[in-house]
Amino acid sequence: MKKGFFKPLLLYINSGYFMFKADQIAKELEDYLQGLEYVRNPEGLYIPVRYALSAGGKRIRPVLLVMAYNLYSDEIRKAFGAAAAMEIFHNFTLLHDDLMDNADVRRGMDTVHKKWNANTAILSGDVMLMLACRYLTDASGKNPKPILDIALDTFIGIMEGQQYDMEFETRDDVTEEDYIEMIRLKTSVLLAACLKIGALLAGAGESDANLLYRFGEKVGLAFQIQDDLLDVYGDPKVFGKKTGGDILCNKKTYLYINAYRRADAAMRKELDRWRVYDGDDPQSKIDAVKEVYDAVHVREQSEKLIESLFGQAASVLAEVNLPDARKTVLEEYVKKLMNRVQ
Repeated sequence: MKKGFFKPLLLYINSGYFMFKADQIAKELEDYLQGLEYVRNPEGLYIPVRYALSAGGKRIRPVLLVMAYNLYSDEIRKAFGAAAAMEIFHNFTLLHDDLMDNADVRRGMDTVHKKWNANTAILSGDVMLMLACRYLTDASGKNPKPILDIALDTFIGIMEGQQYDMEFETRDDVTEEDYIEMIRLKTSVLLAACLKIGALLAGAGESDANLLYRFGEKVGLAFQIQDDLLDVYGDPKVFGKKTGGDILCNKKTYLYINAYRRADAAMRKELDRWRVYDGDDPQSKIDAVKEVYDAVHVREQSEKLIESLFGQAASVLAEVNLPDARKTVLEEYVKKLMNRVQ
């Protein structure tokens, strides 16, 4: 990796520790991530990896890992290797997810399978998984097994969540509880694991690490439901990809499940009709399903659940055995993610 590229971080002193701001952590992590030297022959395997990682993004997962580390130590650069590993893994899932969803755009750029081909997306995604494991092992110290166990359990859980997600597309009996468990596996456990790993690497006790894991689960659930909401109602320029993809793929999202449950017979018939639509006007399907969503007010229902989950997350964070002031930076960051503050 590159050396000597670190710039001073903006920080403030709290309870004897330097507490680092999320935006500055993200900038330093970006430099670290782009400075990793993993490209070797054949370059065709690694150039798509570099391309995918160059697309940017909020780097939420590695930032959370470093912020959890910072709760217990101000030597945050020691956490950058693990943070990079978890971000590389996350991007591996995006390569394969985009391929499975036949998505053409990610963060305003062509997806890897669109720019190259499906085989490239599969193979370059696979090498990202291996790179993530290697970097996490290197970052975990003399006894990497506890950290690797958390990560590998998380990685397996994400694959289980993805399988549920695919199966739900052809099932008619998916409940809200089924959906919540699917997104817990597919989305929440990675945020949770990043927080737990960050805390443990900094020497936190098991109790605090587990509380931070639970905090991450709640935040992850709220974040995914918000993502579902944005897929229907978001601005593509802000969202970073086209909206309506979940509707076109017949995803059983929180919105769809509850719209179907709330719909009258005529609305259900309409939803059933569009589920099997195979015409050449995808926007008509998006508009028609969205019309049902609007009629039964699932947008408002989703927003209420997001609010509730965020409140639960705040309650769990309050139990972490640290001064409240020490946790402020993490709390403020999550609020910003959930659009609670501008």
